[in-house]
Amino acid sequence: MKRIFPFLPISAIGALFVLAPGFSFAQQSPALTWDQVKAKFEAANPALRADALGVDEMKAAEITAFMRPNPTASFTMDQLYPFGSHYDPNVPGVRNRPLSNALTTGSVSYLYEREHKRDLRLQSAKEGTQIAQSEHQDLERNLLFNLRAAFVDTLQAKAVLDLARADLEYYDKIIAISRDRLRAGDIAQIDLDRIELLRVQYEVEIQTAIVNLRTAKIQLLQLLNERTPVEQFDVAGPFDFSDDLKPLEDFRQIALDERPDLRAALESIQQAQTNRKLAQANGSADPTFAVDSGANPPLDPYVGFNISIPVRIFDRNQGEKQRTQIDISRNQQLSAAVRAEVFSDVDSAYAEVESNLALLRPYKAQYKAQALRVRDTVTYSYEHGGASLMDFLNAQSDYRAVQLAYLQLIGSYLTAAGQLNLAVGREVIQ
Repeated sequence: MKRIFPFLPISAIGALFVLAPGFSFAQQSPALTWDQVKAKFEAANPALRADALGVDEMKAAEITAFMRPNPTASFTMDQLYPFGSHYDPNVPGVRNRPLSNALTTGSVSYLYEREHKRDLRLQSAKEGTQIAQSEHQDLERNLLFNLRAAFVDTLQAKAVLDLARADLEYYDKIIAISRDRLRAGDIAQIDLDRIELLRVQYEVEIQTAIVNLRTAKIQLLQLLNERTPVEQFDVAGPFDFSDDLKPLEDFRQIALDERPDLRAALESIQQAQTNRKLAQANGSADPTFAVDSGANPPLDPYVGFNISIPVRIFDRNQGEKQRTQIDISRNQQLSAAVRAEVFSDVDSAYAEVESNLALLRPYKAQYKAQALRVRDTVTYSYEHGGASLMDFLNAQSDYRAVQLAYLQLIGSYLTAAGQLNLAVGREVIQ
């Protein structure tokens, strides 16, 4: 292999790489988009995967519900005399024949279920699986909201950190200009000292932003069940807002069609109605058919048939019939409550998005540009001695406040958009 530095020994080349400033063997992983983060979450989140196994358990219960009763087989040997108490006086010399009058019988019986009990059990089990699937989708809906919130927090922390670093870089240029003015005699030493002392605020903002970014990444990694070091983990995506908002009625209708918790409530009504039919069927009598065969001594074979039917005089499953009827009413009331909650969630989230948009529009159209223009104008005037130090510091502070408020409003908008997605049941605002 050709050496990059032919004039240095191997050990010296290794030392260069080890001691080089900022050199790290850990490579930064590619920044993940929202779609990639969501895909990793759906594949790796332990809470979501455990709940999916619960759906599989309900699916397996369908097999049990549709099973037929097992037949019953029995074998009987009666009229045995093992203690010599029976003998045949007509046979000289034989006083103990324990099997001489043995009666052998074998039978097979089977319970026949009437009133479609087996089919109703299967239908109820399938409806239970559908409810479990809808509840699983509802869990995913809520966890995706938490994931989206952590993703937005990470993007906002990155934007705030970039703003803090840009502000510090700009402020360092002002410090350099102020030092030149001090050497030229345009400002006093006390003015330069005040400017340099205020630099610590920018350093504090940067460190705070770094901590907030790490915290947001840690929360995101926890939801992803990811073990990637925080320093090597990053996400990317647009940190902006969309002014295109559909009418409220559109979101209400989408929520009625998509909300999995509402769908689970409606499916619970269907299952309660099926359970009511099953309770009525279980109140009917099921006959048991049996066939038996045996042989009377000495060898006299026979075959018999038997049908037994329970007489349902006292127990006609009255309690389960009444309970399942009440359960239908209970699930209907729960469904109405969920429906009201859907409208409340959508209306509240929609109002929050509208409020954030009402604040963001003037910021984007006017306030940001005005703050930048005021800062640059006052800075130029300060550089040439036309503005006081306080004028410059106030303009710089106003600029930082406006920019930071704008980023916070975007974060609030994206969080409210995620809340609207949660209320609707799917992503209607990216």
